[in-house]
Amino acid sequence: MAELRRRQAAKADDEALAGALELLEAYPDNRDLLLIAASAQRGLGRIEEALTLLDRLEALQPRWSLLHQERGLCRIAQRDAQGAIAALLQAVHLNPALPLSWRMLEGVYRLVGDGANAATAADHVRTLKALPPDVVRATALFADGESLAAEALVRRFLQTHGHHPEAMRLLARIGLAQDVLDDAEALLEGALLIAPDHRGARLDYAQTLLKRHRYVRARQEAQILLAQDPDHLDYLSVAATAAVGLGETEAAIALYETMLAKVAPGAPLEADIRLWLGHALKTVGRTAEAIASYRAAARVRPDFGDAYWSLANLKRYSFEPDEIAAMIAAEEDPRTSPEDRWHLRFALGKAFEDRGEAEKAWGWYAAGNALKRAESRYRPEIFETNTAEQRRVCSPAFFAARKGWGASGHDPIFIVGLPRSGSTLIEQILASHSQVEGTQELAEIPAIALELQGRVPDLDHPRYPAVLEDMDAAAFRALGERYLAETRAYRTEAPHFIDKMPNNFRHVGLIHLMLPGARIIDARREPLACCFSNLKQLFAHGQEFTYSAEDIARYYRTYLDLMAHWDAALPGRVLRVHYEDLVADLEGNVRRILDHCGLPFEAACLDFHQTRRAVRTPSSEQVRQPIFRDGLEPWRPFEAWLGPLRAALGDAVDRYRD
Repeated sequence: MAELRRRQAAKADDEALAGALELLEAYPDNRDLLLIAASAQRGLGRIEEALTLLDRLEALQPRWSLLHQERGLCRIAQRDAQGAIAALLQAVHLNPALPLSWRMLEGVYRLVGDGANAATAADHVRTLKALPPDVVRATALFADGESLAAEALVRRFLQTHGHHPEAMRLLARIGLAQDVLDDAEALLEGALLIAPDHRGARLDYAQTLLKRHRYVRARQEAQILLAQDPDHLDYLSVAATAAVGLGETEAAIALYETMLAKVAPGAPLEADIRLWLGHALKTVGRTAEAIASYRAAARVRPDFGDAYWSLANLKRYSFEPDEIAAMIAAEEDPRTSPEDRWHLRFALGKAFEDRGEAEKAWGWYAAGNALKRAESRYRPEIFETNTAEQRRVCSPAFFAARKGWGASGHDPIFIVGLPRSGSTLIEQILASHSQVEGTQELAEIPAIALELQGRVPDLDHPRYPAVLEDMDAAAFRALGERYLAETRAYRTEAPHFIDKMPNNFRHVGLIHLMLPGARIIDARREPLACCFSNLKQLFAHGQEFTYSAEDIARYYRTYLDLMAHWDAALPGRVLRVHYEDLVADLEGNVRRILDHCGLPFEAACLDFHQTRRAVRTPSSEQVRQPIFRDGLEPWRPFEAWLGPLRAALGDAVDRYRD
């Protein structure tokens, strides 16, 4: 009987292999066919052929968990225990909902005498076995990137079976991936009401709160988790991220150092922790230690593009020849991920710019921008449509009819404009004043605008700003009071604080209606210098308009149009500060800024570079130095390649002074 079953299995494998190989001739990159063929080869005992197919599949789909599971099964067939463990661990790292991988891991661990890890694998097997099969299947689909299928399956399950904590948690994770943060938060709150001891759901809830910039609440959730397991690296990570978000950088540094002491040397997570630690050290001006941390991250993971870019992003760091060679080798390696590759390209641009090799530098910057733009969904017409709507809705008559609306108080100072326009310099000047608290780029105004846009926004026919016409005085007062309450976590006792989110120039009308006593400053830089500086900057989040000359030029022109509208609709409301004027006459412009903010002159504002405070933007090292004129025209060495940018800017090169 056993022999009959073996022959039947072999016949099935032969037929599956023949069919898969035939179809692969027409569809050579089909991942399912490659996996079927590899599995059939394994069933026929042709392990080397199976592994060759899996190598081919990995080049196409390196993060597909099932290929790593199949490789683990091949290693088991070869009696290669360590190879099997490595492959199966990779599979469950990518997709923890793989019962077969966990069962195989349990068996191999027992075979090599590792009882502790065998018990851990057995726990995972029991956990998955206790879950409804549909939830396990949906979790596996989501982990492998099939979000739509996973969402459909888990929604059907919930409609049929009612509330189930693990299913609600999965639906929340899908919402997080789609940036539907309010739904995710509500689902996880519901899951925790049903199962308050569900640590996984509480961790997801804390991470959702982080994404919503609700750092105080996220820290509270982290403290609950850490009380149960003080050594858990994910819980420590949430606590550290919350500390960073609240501006408690020294506390974050201590947490990252605690994590480093607990992580296994050389583990992938070590590289991430060293990167995060480097960011925190940079923020507080401990530059030499930040450099050492970034370098250590790159040693742990030689293709870690973000580690190299973080070194470049210090602005004052110059790469050694061996570092440049290592970056080029990693960038050329076909196994390097797209995310690492674009970080490496921008870092190489900076490396060759520092060496005075402008042509090579521009080549790397252009290649980085091309790769980043290719993965972006940025549509410039959406911003242009919204700008046209702002100009239509927010007329002088509109504001006149709403005079005196909003919350009272003069606490906030908004610095708006484009990135790389000198806003961090103005922030540092103001934060050097005894009555002003420097915070960071706060997310509260964009979050409010997003809420006004609606849960399912029609970006071609936006609800915001038209919705402003339907709101009454009480609604705007409530929004202003909410903003002041939510930003209290970032402040000390200084009477004024800075919100330096540059994209808030799009919401000047909303800010005025919410907070009529707030001060607003437009940081503006000559367009060629500003746009070029953006083209060679890789941003950690957002700013998707900066990855092509056409996009950044269109954005700059639209920014000029909208700021001209605010000048006409709200005369005198916004103070314009040109970076070039600030460099030419520091004291005169500092006095203008302080007068606009209703602040007395203090000499410390002229010595801004001596102010010790956390600075989280790419200009953090530059504002710790005195002003130098050599930064006014950074584009000069690259002039030969900037014709398309200059042409796309059009008359903006002249009217930016208006």
